[in-house]
Amino acid sequence: MATTVHEPPQVEARRLADYSGNGGRRNLVPAEGDLRAVQDRPLEPAKTGIWVALAAITMSFAALTSALVVRQGVGMDWRHLTLPPILYLNTLLLVASSGTLELARRHVVTYAGGSKTQIAAPMRWLVITLALGLLFIAGQCIAWLQLKSEGLYLATNPNSSFFYVFTGAHAVHVLGGLLGLLYVISKLHRSILRRGTLAAASQYWHFMDLLWLYLLLVLWMKL
Repeated sequence: MATTVHEPPQVEARRLADYSGNGGRRNLVPAEGDLRAVQDRPLEPAKTGIWVALAAITMSFAALTSALVVRQGVGMDWRHLTLPPILYLNTLLLVASSGTLELARRHVVTYAGGSKTQIAAPMRWLVITLALGLLFIAGQCIAWLQLKSEGLYLATNPNSSFFYVFTGAHAVHVLGGLLGLLYVISKLHRSILRRGTLAAASQYWHFMDLLWLYLLLVLWMKL
């Protein structure tokens, strides 16, 4: 009786091929050898984490708003505060930064390669977004200096206290967004940026924009 010998399955060979660096598994290099700057698979932990962070920030500023309303209602020392005009310019800068960030995100969505030329477009819009964010922070510092020149400090009266607390807390969160943008820029520069990372950073930044519009309205109406 003839004995048939079956060839053993090439498990190890297939496993090695999956991690060969030519598009296997989660490697960034596709079969044709071109480096992908953006991975297609979303980064779920970043998506979940950003929602948790935004929920916490929302509750914090909601509590501050409630404190402002209560303090205004019970105090007899509430005085009108004229907002520094530069706040409106700062608002335009922040709104513009959301627009440039969205342009960067759309360029990355349509991105198909990893050459320096193809990276240039989204990188340019990301750098512009970063610059506008820094200008916003600088404008907020100018607004604080203007109030100090008028003799209005953190403890001068309840109005100035709430102004510094609201704008200062928002500025700290914007600085966090700027660090996130720097992280995205570094990842894109090294061609290892995930779309989930960019989506999380964009979502946070747009939220900072909307939050500032809300805070400016509250300050204008209540102070």
